[in-house]
Order: sequence, then structure tokens, then C-alpha cells
Amino acid sequence: MSQPLRSVTQLIITTVCFLFSLNAQSATKPYAAAEKELMVPVEGGRIYVRLNGVAKTDKAPVIFIHGGPGGTHNGFAGMTGLADERMVVMYDQLDSGKSEQPNDPANWRVERFVESIETIRQQLGVERWHVVGYSWGSALALEYSAKYPQHTVSTVLGGTFISTPHWIMDANLLVKAAPEAVQETLRMCESSQPPTGNVCRTAYTRLYSAHYTPGTPSQAKLEYYKNVGGNGFNPLIYQKMWGPSEFSSTGVLKHYDATHLLADIDANKTLFMIGQYDSARIDTVQNYLKLTPGAELAVVPGGAHGFYTDRPVITEAILTSWLSRHDPE
Repeated sequence: MSQPLRSVTQLIITTVCFLFSLNAQSATKPYAAAEKELMVPVEGGRIYVRLNGVAKTDKAPVIFIHGGPGGTHNGFAGMTGLADERMVVMYDQLDSGKSEQPNDPANWRVERFVESIETIRQQLGVERWHVVGYSWGSALALEYSAKYPQHTVSTVLGGTFISTPHWIMDANLLVKAAPEAVQETLRMCESSQPPTGNVCRTAYTRLYSAHYTPGTPSQAKLEYYKNVGGNGFNPLIYQKMWGPSEFSSTGVLKHYDATHLLADIDANKTLFMIGQYDSARIDTVQNYLKLTPGAELAVVPGGAHGFYTDRPVITEAILTSWLSRHDPE
């Protein structure tokens, strides 16, 4: 091995070891119970908000914005170790999880979801915070950061969905690259009579990569999901806003594209974050980076689109480093 290559390898190993040590020192365990819970009134109903690290006021808080539409905060609950340094805010969007579910299509507007985030900030009395979006939540994080830059310390666009046309293009490329047997299974899974059992889940997993292996869920995660309460994922809002599957959009978001907003956020305080085998393809995210000169890219080793639960330790470590580097002086 040449000296330059050896140096780079050593740097990578040292960096990864340091990041993992940050997690090892965490006093707050993953999937910790909330220190405080609120039901916050927003347009259309009340939404569930949970807080950890409430007494940590020296550093800017962070809010996590989940995917879907129709998802829940549950996938972020492994990140509660961040509360050792700052307040961590997680919430369920209206119509999902532990929030109220009026299931009124009048509420299914991007701008209403964005304003709910701002309402949470006002309710908590937070002046500025880090905004971390994931999948559909990335679109909301981008919209929020562009509209409220004065309240945004940094922006993380994880599992990056900010454009339906780009997402569908990537999905089609993934499907076309899959073995024919997998493609046929996927067609069956999107039919009116999909297969039962784990057939579809197995096909979707294989779609990302033949080398991808989902992480084994911890006992803490299993217990959290069992005991969290609420109504969980809401397929109705997912179908009406997005469509029948990740690979087909027929709903409200069919023509959604917010790539132009990348010019309206602080690129030097923006992180794109994807899994190694993410359905948010790295080629497309690289194009987003070109539209955001100065932004950074983090790739979670071995993770797919669900890297928060696939690879929670390294994901939290990356976020710990990012948030600390971008905290106000």
C-alpha cells in the first residue's frame, strides 16, 4: 500500500472510531422515553410532540421531520442520545402516529405541513434550531429552511426527496436494474392482489442491492415500537398524497419539485445524507449538490433508505459531528 493511500485509510479508520466513541459516551440511551410530551394545536388539529434534553440550553435544539406522508417519529427514536448535548424535538405529522387524524384532504398541503413546524417552534419558544428532514420530511425541511432562514441553524436533507420527477426516475432505474424475477414480484406487489407474507418486503430489500442486509433491530427498538401507542403509519394519507408505492406517484405530490429552493438556503449549512444503498440515488443527490455549492454529503455505510434504523450508531455519530460543527458560536 502506498504511503498516501495508507494515510487516507488511517484517517478514515480514525474518524470512524472517533464517531463511534461519541455514541459510546452517550448517557441517554436510544429509544429513551420522552422527558416531555405535548399536543400542539396547528391548522387542522393537534399534533403530538415529544422532547428530550429539555434542560440542555447551551446548544441549539434539533427537530426531526419524518417521512411518509403518513409516517411517524418512531424511526428517529434511536437518536435520543443526541439529547446529551441539546434538546431533541420529534413529532408526528397531522393524521399519523399519536397526532389527531381528521383525515381531511383540505389539510394535505405542503405549506400547511411547513407551518406546523413553525408552530412547534413558536410553542416551544425556540429562536433557532437545526432542521433534520428525512425522505418526504426532506422536502418539508427544505421548504421550511427557505421560508424561515432566520430560525434555521442548519439543514439536513436525509434520504433526500425534494422532487417527485427525480424520485420516480431513480425508482425506475432501480427496478430496471433488478433481476427479472424481482421485477415480476414488484409488479405483483403493486397489483390489486399483492402477495401475502414477506414476499414484497423481501423484493424491495433485494431491489436496493444484492449486498444490502437490514440491521437487526435492538430489543429497545422492538419495545419502543410495541409500546409507543398512537395509530402508527396512515396508509390513507400516503396513498392520497403520494400513491400506491414508492415507485409510483399518483397523488397530490405527483408533480412536486422543490429543487429551485436549494438556491434559497445557506449551502454552507446544508448536509445531504443518504444510505449506501438508498433509493435516493447518489447520482441524483450529487446533482442536488451541484445546485448547492458548499453543501456536504454524508453516505451511511451499509444503510439503505431506512438508515436511521439500519445503521443507527453511525447515523447518530454523523449527526453529532454535523450539529456540533454548525452550532452558533
